[in-house]
Amino acid sequence: MVTFDPDRLKARLAELEQELGQPGFWDDQQHAAAVSAEHARVARRLERYDRLRHEFDDARELLALDESLAVEVAGAIAPLHRELERLQEDALFSGEYDSGDAVVTIQSDAGGTDAQDWAEILLRMYLRWTEQRGFPTEVLDLSPGEEYGIKSATFTVKGDNAYGILKAERGKHRLVRLSPFDSAHRRHTSFAQVIVAPLLPDDAAVEINDDDLRIDTFRSSGAGGQHVNKTDSAVRITHLPSNIVVSVQNERSQSSNKDTAMKILRSRLAERAEQAREAELARERGGVNMGFGGSAVRSYVLHPYQLVKDHRTDYEMGNTQAVLDGDLDGFIRAYLLQVAGNGG
Repeated sequence: MVTFDPDRLKARLAELEQELGQPGFWDDQQHAAAVSAEHARVARRLERYDRLRHEFDDARELLALDESLAVEVAGAIAPLHRELERLQEDALFSGEYDSGDAVVTIQSDAGGTDAQDWAEILLRMYLRWTEQRGFPTEVLDLSPGEEYGIKSATFTVKGDNAYGILKAERGKHRLVRLSPFDSAHRRHTSFAQVIVAPLLPDDAAVEINDDDLRIDTFRSSGAGGQHVNKTDSAVRITHLPSNIVVSVQNERSQSSNKDTAMKILRSRLAERAEQAREAELARERGGVNMGFGGSAVRSYVLHPYQLVKDHRTDYEMGNTQAVLDGDLDGFIRAYLLQVAGNGG
């Protein structure tokens, strides 16, 4: 089992510090930036580990001095356990982009109005989760549904391992409930697709041929600043060979929206290449498909019983409201452990 190893991290930190001190280190700017970023990440992880260890030791000493404080000490230790689990996640990431930021797109799928409502519920769930994890987010595009909900939304998530963590959410999410949009109040099944890509830097080496692009402009549709609904500043880019469509409307000008859309398109193309690589590795190992295809990766059943179940790992929770309020860490950790167990 992959575990958090502070000694290995200390050794890696020493290696990085030695490299940082080499003459001519900054001659290769791209390599130097990557080494500096890894050094900062490793140093932060060790600082978190030392702080957690000291806080745990302080709690243990307090309990040894006064056992009547057991309940208070247990309450103080509980968040330390949760943070330690998150720190241990770091050992589960090996992908090229895992340590970086992410761009997430939610698209309504089969199910009509219910599916558009479901897409908006998922957006709320993920924004709650990012808030709980302390990950800054920015919604770049929001396409409202015809009656309720949303057709699609795109947002960025920034923070250590944001992409590596959110890869656990890729795929189709299935909702089963009594439809609030059905006059007979019958049970409906609806779907939404969650697409997660690494948010690449501006100088990322992803080649795009201009002839492969169709670029459309349109009027921004959501609530916003003074530019919204006055100019055709929103931009939609279609990459014709892959049929990937990216739209951005939240920047302040058409050129800014286009720049951001191109950055997201590069990220989506890198994600497609990453998924192809992972699928090939899985075939070579004889491993299982981790849910990039058409079947649902997770079901959220609200009727006739309450259960959220991940079909890749069989991890489940009966408290559906807690999940929809952002309690996703158990599902994410189960997925990461399964991928690590299958060889990364």
